[in-house]
Amino acid sequence: MAIKNKLASISLFADKVESTAPLAVFRIVFGIMMFASIVRFWAKGWIYDLYIAPKYFFTYPYFEWVKPLGDPGMYIIFGLCGIFALAIAFGFFYRFAAAGFFLTFTYIELLDKTNYLNHYYFVSLAALLLIFIPANRRFSLDVRFGRVKAASLAPQIYRRIVMLQLGMVYFFAGLAKLNSDWLLHAQPLKIWLKAYGHWPVVGSLFDSNWLPYVFSWSGAIYDLTIPFFLLANRTRPFAYFAVIGFHMVTAMLFPIGMFPYIMIGATLIFFPPKFHDRLLSFLREKKSQLSAVLKSPPKVAYSFIVLFVVFQILFPFRHLLYPGEVSWHEQGYRFSWRVMLMEKAGTAFFHVKDEGSPRALAVNNRLFLTPTQEKMMATQPDMLVQYAHFLREYYEKEGMRNPEVTADVYVTLNGRQSKLFIDNTVDLSGESDTWKPKTWVLPFDDEISGI
Repeated sequence: MAIKNKLASISLFADKVESTAPLAVFRIVFGIMMFASIVRFWAKGWIYDLYIAPKYFFTYPYFEWVKPLGDPGMYIIFGLCGIFALAIAFGFFYRFAAAGFFLTFTYIELLDKTNYLNHYYFVSLAALLLIFIPANRRFSLDVRFGRVKAASLAPQIYRRIVMLQLGMVYFFAGLAKLNSDWLLHAQPLKIWLKAYGHWPVVGSLFDSNWLPYVFSWSGAIYDLTIPFFLLANRTRPFAYFAVIGFHMVTAMLFPIGMFPYIMIGATLIFFPPKFHDRLLSFLREKKSQLSAVLKSPPKVAYSFIVLFVVFQILFPFRHLLYPGEVSWHEQGYRFSWRVMLMEKAGTAFFHVKDEGSPRALAVNNRLFLTPTQEKMMATQPDMLVQYAHFLREYYEKEGMRNPEVTADVYVTLNGRQSKLFIDNTVDLSGESDTWKPKTWVLPFDDEISGI
């Protein structure tokens, strides 16, 4: 009986209550980080460059209907997204703001595969969770203006679902690093770190052969173990110090935007409720109204949480359903926390041939794609197919009858010699971007053993 009670106390779905302070702190940190991200995007001119200037957008399956709104529509969307982020931080019309941020941010994310980043996916998931988490019951404008009643305690499940999601980001990233390229060949870090050989004083270290191995092994160990060290009271302070150090180093060396700072801020939720109570006290929270205890979520919410957790555990492993190397064919690569595992580059030469004509027209990709789109498309089979369908429709309008679209695509992965990527005799415009294996992607002819 004692063992059963102990297991129940550590279960994700335990009914125990705890302070609502961690939820409030997470809400504030998340909102501020997201607002800073939107401001950064605006200041760098990326709204125009990525969502207005392109003539074509690589949509996601089932979301082909998601289209950009042009100028000024995209600026309005980003403006709303920033306003929703601030509203989340201040806890003002919180549920509406969380839903609004989730919808606007996810809309932006779905516009073009070219711009996919793992941390954008994490932001969408965190925003989705915030819709259901009562993070505005402490230190919020909703409480101050009487829109909701202040609450001192809430079921543990609200904090634990966020902790679980963060833990999965780290752990699955670590599992993905258990492969021969990362551990035995220190790739792609061996390529990336040499770019810093010109740095004064420490440049020679980045030119060395041993440092990439140190980074590779320490990165894998960090990702696999950090969630567990953050859970333990004795190791948590040291683990969080490692979180700061790890993410600051990655921010300094690699162009991954706000992701390191988002993870540093979000990981605070692993600290115990008393820590967050002290943070709110430091911010001069008034506790006179703190008395209510929030009830457990309804059964519908529990069902959503169960489905959410099961999906998040299983979906990153869908690449195992496809033959071949996932870093090569990339089926099941996105949305799987496979972070910084490959240096992949390619060139794609497209040819369009009119029906019955022996001569093919060489396509100038720059007429239709931005340099970034062309770069990303050249190594990703689903984007190659989408672009081929676009070219077919374009040249049909130009007067061609049943045009065929083929491509000579050459790709290099993690320092290997560039080689032909797809069957250049296949009419890509006749292929479909489905869940089925893409048999026209040529074999990798090498092995990256691991997960």
